[in-house]
Amino acid sequence: MDNQIIVSVVMPLYNEENYIDDCIQSLLKQDYPRSKMEWIFVDGMSTDRTMEILEYYKSKLSFIRILKNAKKIVPCAMNIGIEAAKGKYIIRLDAHSDYAKDYISKCVYYLDFTSAENVGGVAETVAEGEVGQAIAKMLSSPFGVGDSQFRTNGESGYVDTVPFGAFRREVFDRWGGYDERLIRNQDNEMNYRIRKNGGKIYLANDIHLTYHCRDSIKDIVNMALANGKWNIITTKLCGGAMSLRHFIPLIFDLSIVLLLLLGILWWPIWIALGLELLLYFGLDAFFSKKLAASTKEFWLLMRLFPTFHTTYGFGSIKGIFALPKFKKSKDSKTEEKEEID
Repeated sequence: MDNQIIVSVVMPLYNEENYIDDCIQSLLKQDYPRSKMEWIFVDGMSTDRTMEILEYYKSKLSFIRILKNAKKIVPCAMNIGIEAAKGKYIIRLDAHSDYAKDYISKCVYYLDFTSAENVGGVAETVAEGEVGQAIAKMLSSPFGVGDSQFRTNGESGYVDTVPFGAFRREVFDRWGGYDERLIRNQDNEMNYRIRKNGGKIYLANDIHLTYHCRDSIKDIVNMALANGKWNIITTKLCGGAMSLRHFIPLIFDLSIVLLLLLGILWWPIWIALGLELLLYFGLDAFFSKKLAASTKEFWLLMRLFPTFHTTYGFGSIKGIFALPKFKKSKDSKTEEKEEID
């Protein structure tokens, strides 16, 4: 290991021409010494201008390395980057984000002065356009995403997971790399494995990043479907990696279907269904009004919350039917392919 390198930044990416330049610009503003860093970009065979942009920066900056990820999924990219990394600490970053100038230095500080094996910060979710801005607000709301501390500006302390993560190198030496069966939720599984083995995850609310979320209803629906599906698959492959909040949309969808069917047999059950929907849409209206900057945005949020929640739950139902395709053995290969998100 190169003694001069303290931090190895590892970034999986695929077709990020719209974000990678701003991301790198935010990294160039970091107050952590460049002489103690290396930046490893692991590209999933991009077909846009991502590689052109990366090659430009590599020609100017000697600490940039570019590696290839033929399998095109995040856990494979991370394992490639970790194997090549020389640093004492490995900081996993995302190309869809921009980072506060002290992001890396604060990650190193908390790794140095806490007992945590993994440290992360809070994400401010942003997007372009009216729809995108409403989606960003929804994804930052407890009603939208539940008790996700890093999305809702939670307090500093030990938690179950953090976005991306700054790790001690020993984590991967002791407990292995990312699970390459998981197209999604690989961070949740990694953090669960750390906790299961007695390690700690620390959220510091003075570590800040800006995450650029999807900006169309079609994209957020596709994300919800995929996340819901992979929550179920991840639970089969890596029991314990996901928490209860990940399954609330599934429970909500199933309760509606069940109450509808039981109501056919005994109509008073439809009263319970009506009360459930009244409560849900009451909360929908409350949080939409709290977040909305205009009447137009209020009605947009009123539609977005149930669209996101019900499609997320439907994705989990799809995941249940997909379970026979996935073997629990960690030596088995993922049956599906999905490009880096």
